[in-house]
Amino acid sequence: MTMKFLSTLTTAAVIGATPAFAAGGGFNFGNTDFVVAIAFVIFIGILIYLKVPGMVGGMLDKRAEGIQSDLDEARALREEAQSILATYERKQKEVAEQAEQIVANAKSEAQAAADQAKEDIKASIARRLQAAQDQIVSAQASAVKEVRDTAVSVAISAASDVIASGMSAKDGSSLIDAAIAEVGEKLH
Repeated sequence: MTMKFLSTLTTAAVIGATPAFAAGGGFNFGNTDFVVAIAFVIFIGILIYLKVPGMVGGMLDKRAEGIQSDLDEARALREEAQSILATYERKQKEVAEQAEQIVANAKSEAQAAADQAKEDIKASIARRLQAAQDQIVSAQASAVKEVRDTAVSVAISAASDVIASGMSAKDGSSLIDAAIAEVGEKLH
């Protein structure tokens, strides 16, 4: 490898020195162009010998692989983020639907409770009206009984007065008719 390297280096030096020969003077280290050409060729030869281009290429390949890895990771993170976003949007939609359903159920339950309360109030009013009507019927029956009792008592009293005073039958009969008429009027 060393021989090949030296021959390559020599060939490069000769090619690089050709312009220096054309300028005249041969191998003259006083000619700066010649010295710079030889130094450049030696520098390039050292870089090639130390495999610097391969190392630079390897580092660039490694960097490219790192960048590709970062891009793949970023792509995976983006897909994961989109998946999470879709999941949250779906959950948000489900929660909104559940909220709407809860509101609808609450409204229907409130309406049912209001309807039940109306029915309960109607039933309560009907019971109270029935109780009031029963009280009225009872009061009427009581009043009719009291009037009858009073009429009987008046008739008995009139009869006893007739009997006691020795009235004539005609007078007693007219008194009884008057008492009956009075009882009839009180009953109506």
